[in-house]
Amino acid sequence: MNAPDKIFTAPGTTRTPACGLSKAHESAVAQVAGSASYIDDLPEIKGTLYAAPILSTVAHGRLLGVDAIAALALAGVHDVILAKDIPGDPILATFTHDEPIFASTHVEHIGQVVGVVVADSVMLARRAARLVKLDIEALPAILTVQEALKAQSYVLPPVFVKRGDAAQALASAPHTLSGSFEVGGQEHFYLEGQVAYALPLEQNQWWVYSSTQHPGEIQHWVAHALGLANHAVKVECRRMGGAFGGKETQSGHMAVWSALAANKLRRPVKLRMDRDDDFMVTGKRHPFAYDYTVGFDDTGLITGLKLMLAANCGFSADLSGPVADRAVFHSDNAYFLSDVEIASYRCKTNTQSHTAFRGFGGPQGMIVIEAIMGDIARQLGLDALDVRMRNLYGVEERNITHYQMKVEDNILEPLLSKLELTAQYRRRREAISAWNASSPVIKRGIAITPVKFGISFTATFFNQAGALVHVYTDGSVQVNHGGTEMGQGLNTKVAQIVADELGVPFERVLATASYTSKIPNASATAASSGTDLNGRAAQFAARQIRERLVKYVVDHEGCAPEAVVIRQGQVHSPKGTQSFEQLVDKAYHARVQLWSDGFYKTPKIHYDKHTLTGRPFYYFSYGAACSEVAIDTLTGESRVLKVDILHDVGTSINPAIDIGQIEGGFVQGMGWLTTEQLVWNDKGYLSTHAPSTYKIPATGDVPEHFKVALWPEPNREDNVFGSKAVGEPPLMLAISVLEALKDAVAAARPGVVRLDAPATAENLLKSLKV
Repeated sequence: MNAPDKIFTAPGTTRTPACGLSKAHESAVAQVAGSASYIDDLPEIKGTLYAAPILSTVAHGRLLGVDAIAALALAGVHDVILAKDIPGDPILATFTHDEPIFASTHVEHIGQVVGVVVADSVMLARRAARLVKLDIEALPAILTVQEALKAQSYVLPPVFVKRGDAAQALASAPHTLSGSFEVGGQEHFYLEGQVAYALPLEQNQWWVYSSTQHPGEIQHWVAHALGLANHAVKVECRRMGGAFGGKETQSGHMAVWSALAANKLRRPVKLRMDRDDDFMVTGKRHPFAYDYTVGFDDTGLITGLKLMLAANCGFSADLSGPVADRAVFHSDNAYFLSDVEIASYRCKTNTQSHTAFRGFGGPQGMIVIEAIMGDIARQLGLDALDVRMRNLYGVEERNITHYQMKVEDNILEPLLSKLELTAQYRRRREAISAWNASSPVIKRGIAITPVKFGISFTATFFNQAGALVHVYTDGSVQVNHGGTEMGQGLNTKVAQIVADELGVPFERVLATASYTSKIPNASATAASSGTDLNGRAAQFAARQIRERLVKYVVDHEGCAPEAVVIRQGQVHSPKGTQSFEQLVDKAYHARVQLWSDGFYKTPKIHYDKHTLTGRPFYYFSYGAACSEVAIDTLTGESRVLKVDILHDVGTSINPAIDIGQIEGGFVQGMGWLTTEQLVWNDKGYLSTHAPSTYKIPATGDVPEHFKVALWPEPNREDNVFGSKAVGEPPLMLAISVLEALKDAVAAARPGVVRLDAPATAENLLKSLKV
């Protein structure tokens, strides 16, 4: 919607030829033309077979037997692969080692995979899988957070974080308020579903194509399941058709299952999940439940807070520990909490094992403090924006988080103040009040909410990356790094960075597939750190090559290094100008190394995972959104009317890509909070397991007035090109929609507003009738 031609550069620097420009996504033309290859588009090796999962039909029970006679009787069905066919460890190679590859003695949720059927075609395998009969003795199931809390059913121990004396602060507060609410999960709904293709090679080696955010983990998981060393497995991923966190760990299941089938049958096996099965098998964004008691003064300043966050983790830990940790880290969002006590429960339930999702616990942390701000404002009869501004982190004081990190790059107050003016918030607030006074049925609401999102993996060791840059004798450049391309434009940005570092045109740089045989031990492309880590590593690799080329010129011309400038494919030196290609050819014949590796590790970060204190983040990304909504008080229907966003991406490497990420993240967050409802029935069956029953935002849900502006300041930390991460932070801007809906509800009836998310028509009606 907003793809400016403007060039963004850091103040005091000259414009670079590629970074700062809105370059087209490197695969855009191929994707539009349908010629970009995804895993299921790859030519298949002769003899390829197809696998389909056998799913549990009981939420919790003892698995007494598997009857596959009917399935195996179908012509073209080759085998059924079960736990007994695993040559290595039957437990997935997760950090907590608590999830079986295939259910063998017990089933823990409806949709848990017991095994796979392998057949000559996709549809035959799926049909045969449904003929497999499971003998399961049902056991009592825990299906809700409340049941898990009562039974003390946890995938990991609870975590408690305290600062000051919350109890005393609450006892002495002029006002106190208590509340509780719930926020649902969210299905990733990537356009390309989960898929893996495992090819056995010679001497018990393997080539696995996987639609994954973490090829290195796929390599480790497959090797672990097959009982092999990591070097026997190579994993490749050129691109994904979306991921959003759903392919960070859980793509590994598909790869392991297909590899186990291929291992037993000694033939290539592909496993592409049916959309319904994908819903039933894979985890979602973690649903959360909250209880809080807050103390505050007459101005709305928070003086004390007790907060309980309970995450529904599903049947195994997966990434629930770091997700819940990040929710704790972000439960302050933009606000200083002087005396606070936080309890975080990681609840085990008999549902799918929930996993990473864009924001990774940050949205579930931020949403509760924003709800509290809105509740305080309504209790005191104040404007919610004024209450939020009153509680913001300060610059010289009130600038230490509850986990003891100093906020050093705070731009919250000027950013919010600028959005307040550009969005004409005060004028619109008056107009909405006048509208609501004269409109008995349709009520409007408006809210501005900020975002302060920490950038880095909370697991410190993941904050590292490697890259390879090759310059060929014709002057063309290839870059390979440990990140994965899922549509977010990572490869485009990395190519821009390498082009500028080498001084060549952007079109001369090719970014290639993620491949474990090129970059080993790469971290997942997650935590919004793809460009920060891989871009910097690629920059360092390119810098070494450029320095070697400059040294070659210096040695042959006897000039100073600063006299040699390589820019836009031309090499300028005191003795004249030559093309980059000419220099490369000369350097090659002089035996100058024309390739290099680069490595980067994020500086400054550290924290104690037991106390959740330290500096888990390198810097913060900031933003704010002003959302205006309307609700029909008779039907509960709602509509987002206007959205104005001011977001901080530092100095943008690619403004078009960054604005696209902001727009997409906001709309995805809006879907989480308004229409995307996951419903499990009392048997533990996910009723909303298809597009017919699960509503993601469509084009008609995007408001006509949707404006995005970028904050014009570089990153205050030393990050590549002065940029900031942009993948996850914009999603949390959508919290403004939920707060605006509460504002509209408050206009329809006085008193406390409890609105569980998603704010479907049903939930809005409940809120209106409380």
